[in-house]
Amino acid sequence: MTKGTQQYEQAPTGEGEGEGQGQVVGLKPKMTLLNGITVIVGSIIGSGIFISPTGVLLNTGSVGMSLIVWVTSGLFSMIGAYCYAELGCMIQKTGADYAYIMIGFGPFLAFMRLWIECMIVRPCSQTIVALTFSVYIMKPFFPNCAPPDDAARLLAAVCILTLAFVNCWSVKWATRVQDIFTGAKLFALAVIIITGFVQLCFGHVEYFTFENTETDITKIALSFYSGLFAYNGWNYLNFVIEELKDPVQNLPKAIYISISLVTVVYVLTNVAFYTTLSPAEVLGSEAVAVTFANRLFGYMAWIMPVFVACSTFGAVNGVLLTSSRLFYAGALEGQMPEILTMIQVKRMTPTPAVIVMAFLSLAYLGSSNIFALISYVGFATWLSIGLGVFCVPLLRYTHPDLERPIKVNLVWPILYIIATIFITVVPMIAAPKETGIGVGMIATGAPVYLLFIYLRKPEAIKRMLNKCTEVVQKMMMVLPAEKGNS
Repeated sequence: MTKGTQQYEQAPTGEGEGEGQGQVVGLKPKMTLLNGITVIVGSIIGSGIFISPTGVLLNTGSVGMSLIVWVTSGLFSMIGAYCYAELGCMIQKTGADYAYIMIGFGPFLAFMRLWIECMIVRPCSQTIVALTFSVYIMKPFFPNCAPPDDAARLLAAVCILTLAFVNCWSVKWATRVQDIFTGAKLFALAVIIITGFVQLCFGHVEYFTFENTETDITKIALSFYSGLFAYNGWNYLNFVIEELKDPVQNLPKAIYISISLVTVVYVLTNVAFYTTLSPAEVLGSEAVAVTFANRLFGYMAWIMPVFVACSTFGAVNGVLLTSSRLFYAGALEGQMPEILTMIQVKRMTPTPAVIVMAFLSLAYLGSSNIFALISYVGFATWLSIGLGVFCVPLLRYTHPDLERPIKVNLVWPILYIIATIFITVVPMIAAPKETGIGVGMIATGAPVYLLFIYLRKPEAIKRMLNKCTEVVQKMMMVLPAEKGNS
């Protein structure tokens, strides 16, 4: 069953069940510009804006400096996204920076990028967002104390598994979930921002100072881990570019609109928080938005944890929607098990990749320390994305013949690479333990590459893997994607 390209014919079976009628098995370009914007906005705005204010303030020391970090993080993300727009329009392959690094640096570094993203960054990020969802959804039931840890983990698991089912069932359902919950999260943030403007009109500006600003440059660098974590996801549309209609036009538009919107929303949301909450209150709060609502909304304060839960629920869906495509792209290059290249014949969804992503995320629920998880993710993420941005000048030199519908000034990738070096090297001094764990997790990819990709597998192992692939194919009703579409 794993050999060759196959066509799948079926009779109409009703709404949602005929997505694969008479079509070649493969991923289809179904996403519009609006879908692209909601994928990026929905993936970025999740738990970050509701938990990162505490982490940014903790390492900057003052409200004024924390706002500078939020603005700088947005500009930093915009520069990276600008560079990725060139790469995405030039190399229109599922997998984004994995595909770029494969062409620019070869299979080993591409695999290390794949390993970091698939084994650490994506599942860990999804776990953080799912945990934040569970904490906020339970907050109305535990207004004066933290929700039980076991209950939070269990509810986070339910969230991940529910959205895994949606993404296995239908791409249309997954994008509808993204559209709906992106609207809900923007509404919640609009309520916070409007309330903040009202507070400003009443002259509540006493906390907007630079008092107690941290002078240790390593601490300031650590604050960017929390700030940039909140912006994490700006590159996710590149991972599903084969499913985006007219990507040369829609990819850069979606990136510019989304990141500009998110930066404005994030800065204004932080301003709103500090019109009401003192630095001490922010540092002492497990749920900043809920504390803000409790101070100002009275008996209507319950709406805030509900809308924040909607925000994080949509973010889990965005991460799952795009991350499964990275597994799929890695498998197409032969750097992951063959089963991950396969598409469910009725639903036209990469079901095996979605399920693997979901179960890896469940594994990270072994830890509920959100800020430790952010440290691991931050180091691995920005090291990898910096390597992806480095592909812009590298491919200009090694592949000048590639068509570039968008061509960025080389000043921007150079600035991004310098900043990336700063935020990955300096924190090694400030947080050597977390950084060391992150380096160790990344290093585990090297022996995996040596044993399972570089060296030829023994025939007995190959036969066993082929047998397992056939069994899973029969269970999930999946077939290899049409090469021409993938």
